Amino acid sequence: MGRAGTVTYVSGPVVRARVTGSLQMMEQVALGADRLVGEVIALDGDRATIQVYEETDGLTPGDPLYGTGMPLGVELGPGLIGGIMDGIERPLVALAELAGDFIVRGVHAPALSRERTWAWAPLATVGEQVHGGMALGTVPETPLVVHRVMAPPDVAGELTWLAAEGEYTVEAPIARVRTSAGERELTMLQRWPVRHRRPVAERLVPHEPLVTGQRVIDALFPMAKGGTAAIPGGFGAGKTVLQQGLAKWSDAQVVIFVGCGERGNEMTDVLDQFPRLVDPQTGHSLMERTILIANTSNMPVAAREASIYTGITLAEYYRDMGFHVALMADSTSRWAEALREVSGRLEEMPAEEGFPAYLPSRLASFYERAGLVRTLEGREGSVTVVGAVSPPGGDLSEPVTQHTRRFVRTFWALDKTLAAARHFPAVNWADSYSGYTEVVADWWHQQVSPHWAERRRQVATVLHREAELQEIVRLVGPDALPDDQRWLLWVARLLREGFLQQNAIDPVDAFTTPAKQMALLELILHALERGREVLAVGAPVGRLEEEITAWPRLLRAGATVPNDDLSALDGLRAQLDAEMDALLKEYQA
Repeated sequence: MGRAGTVTYVSGPVVRARVTGSLQMMEQVALGADRLVGEVIALDGDRATIQVYEETDGLTPGDPLYGTGMPLGVELGPGLIGGIMDGIERPLVALAELAGDFIVRGVHAPALSRERTWAWAPLATVGEQVHGGMALGTVPETPLVVHRVMAPPDVAGELTWLAAEGEYTVEAPIARVRTSAGERELTMLQRWPVRHRRPVAERLVPHEPLVTGQRVIDALFPMAKGGTAAIPGGFGAGKTVLQQGLAKWSDAQVVIFVGCGERGNEMTDVLDQFPRLVDPQTGHSLMERTILIANTSNMPVAAREASIYTGITLAEYYRDMGFHVALMADSTSRWAEALREVSGRLEEMPAEEGFPAYLPSRLASFYERAGLVRTLEGREGSVTVVGAVSPPGGDLSEPVTQHTRRFVRTFWALDKTLAAARHFPAVNWADSYSGYTEVVADWWHQQVSPHWAERRRQVATVLHREAELQEIVRLVGPDALPDDQRWLLWVARLLREGFLQQNAIDPVDAFTTPAKQMALLELILHALERGREVLAVGAPVGRLEEEITAWPRLLRAGATVPNDDLSALDGLRAQLDAEMDALLKEYQA
């Protein structure tokens, strides 16, 4: 690391320097005696503009600038799963041991331990041709994740030596490859620039849903593995709780949670809860398939900008092993605010609400790294990105929300009114949508029910019609409506409270299997049709509402009927039919 220049100007996270050595765009640099981490974002002759990812207090003109010759990147290898890092991949546990509870500027620690050994098992054979992305061996990183140690993407040649089975550190040689440029030694440790996508063999069309266990999402606004989604909502609408639920219950094999500029108490809650959560599908700790990246609002603002790129790069790395990875970013609004602050210090011309003009392109470059792919090794893997958006005052017309809407295919709009009414998840079914409904329909039809698409349309019709009727109810009251319309309002209530509403802390209701979701939908829509039959013979709607004793059981079915035993729903259906039949016979007579 040689001296490459001298600092001439300091303004918060923006530093300017006079270049006296070799320096490149996007190169990672170190500044001052404390070797603060920075990145070159502009070069103009012998003048460089640098974005610094640590506090610049104490940095003054005249301090040295050192080049690294490498772009801003992250370490990749076994040991990432279960880690808690900041926005530039510094392990927070190691930093706490070095500097205490608060990060001290200039303190550094490698992301991956250099002392820990891993149980290496070779897969390749000496003499075979090696190509980028090929698995050379495996390491049991956690009980849930078998780490495939891959050749770097730029490696191609003959494997001349492979380490025998045994215990090795991440820096120990595990293979040698004869390339066109000569012999190259490989270790389990790799490095990759965060602003560059990792290469793949082919990008595929998503076709399988990411099963979340959240009924309003899976049944009405499904997400596909390899898809993109946004969760916009004001303060208190439940964005973080919903994202934590997705991280806990979704059938992703690896989860990366990025706390980007969130308040310290919220991130503390995540850091405290996640290590104690149990993966409901395996019974192991949730951290055995999770990476946490914490960059709170009191941390350097520029590091927020890097944090989501750090997260997406780690996600791509595990995708390349053939895993289905889910990335939760909370929130991209705070990331955009970091862009705005840095842009202001650079004295750039502001666009709408002070955000830089390149905000849309930066958002696009982030979300486009999601997708279902065929890896260089020929495996299928995916990165699913779910970004929370925190519009001021819940205003969905503000720039970050509107630009995000352009680049995501699923939009789960949270409603402050629903949240205030204790309806969670507070996903507004009128403002939300999914662009993956058709691509996941085949999976639902083959794996769960051939009627999924039709039932989904029926539910949407009922909820839409309810919204129209509520306008009339507010003017003249429900008694002015004909019985068939009052009955539709009653069934809409069953859908809202018995299906769409879900308790995130209830051990049964927190997660609903696709089979149980369809069974609940079928039962509620069956009640709709049976009620119409009874009304057709002259029965008043009041008797349907008041005398059918199955309603309380139906409203509580999400929390009382276990996922692995749906027989109670069959009994509930029989009870409902018996009571409906009694009314039908009475009025037919």
